[in-house]
Amino acid sequence: MELTTFWFILIGVLWTGYFFLEGFDFGVGMLLHPLGRTETDRRILINTIGPVWDGNEVWLITAGGATFAAFPNWYATLFSGFYLALFLILIALIVRGVAFEYRGKVDSARWRQRWDLCIAFGSWVPAVLWGVAFANIVAGVPINRHGDFTGTFFTLLNPFALLGGAVTASLFLLHGLHFVALKTEGPIHDRAKLAAQRVAPVAIVLGAVFLIWNQVERGAGWTWGPVLVAAVALVASLVAIRAGRDGWAFTATGIAIAAAMIALFGGLYPDVMPSSTDPAFSLTVHNASSTAYTLRIMSWVAAIMTPVVLAYQAWSYWVFRRRIGERHIPAVHVPGQP
Repeated sequence: MELTTFWFILIGVLWTGYFFLEGFDFGVGMLLHPLGRTETDRRILINTIGPVWDGNEVWLITAGGATFAAFPNWYATLFSGFYLALFLILIALIVRGVAFEYRGKVDSARWRQRWDLCIAFGSWVPAVLWGVAFANIVAGVPINRHGDFTGTFFTLLNPFALLGGAVTASLFLLHGLHFVALKTEGPIHDRAKLAAQRVAPVAIVLGAVFLIWNQVERGAGWTWGPVLVAAVALVASLVAIRAGRDGWAFTATGIAIAAAMIALFGGLYPDVMPSSTDPAFSLTVHNASSTAYTLRIMSWVAAIMTPVVLAYQAWSYWVFRRRIGERHIPAVHVPGQP
């Protein structure tokens, strides 16, 4: 296998890991108000992801760094052309991270409510815009012969991309509901299960339309397999949550995310960023890559460090594997009450 192909696959794996892990904690943030009826409920929700949310973002940093090092021309075109969308995602992630740290710093209901809104904002915006960005990457954007993006921010807001944003938002919301059902007990667990049964049909329909549209327009023959796997996994998640199998439901949405990413990256290869202006101007794994020497050095670093990172993250999830309920949340003082 060529190193350019290897790194294309590895970057796809990194983005898949990011969407699998960050997807459910985006979902929890999106659910903070719909499921969190009381301060205790909201603290339960935040505590389900409290030990892991920042570790999940390592996958984003690694994916971005790998793209910069392995495919600098892809990185340059992507981050210049999608600058505003990626800037909004960055702002949302910063606001979200600060909100997690600061919501408990002051004993005030209004203070906490404001930071809770920031958590919701910082979860919804990336959940939508990542779908918009990836839909544009696979569909193609206007790129000239020099590899420069020639569109505007509004070029990215086309019907296919907006559908992609709706798909990622609904899928992350469902993934988050399954995670909440898996990690909690009591009334909030029951509400998460009920909400998952309502959200699942929406995610299934939106995901099916998006993936079939992509397949018909630009998909490879073999990528129909991952599309079918994604569809079956989403239906299986609905069956599992109704049967009370929370772990299987969460696993099923994770499989759906992975299968969808395989279908999208599989249909994209060997391009990394197709040009809608002229296919000859498209960026590929060959004309957008670094030198062979750079890719060899990166491969050795990845071979050494990736198992270490995976082992550490697996250990952290194992340590914090138990369910959380009201009995684990210390009483909180509500201003105005004795």
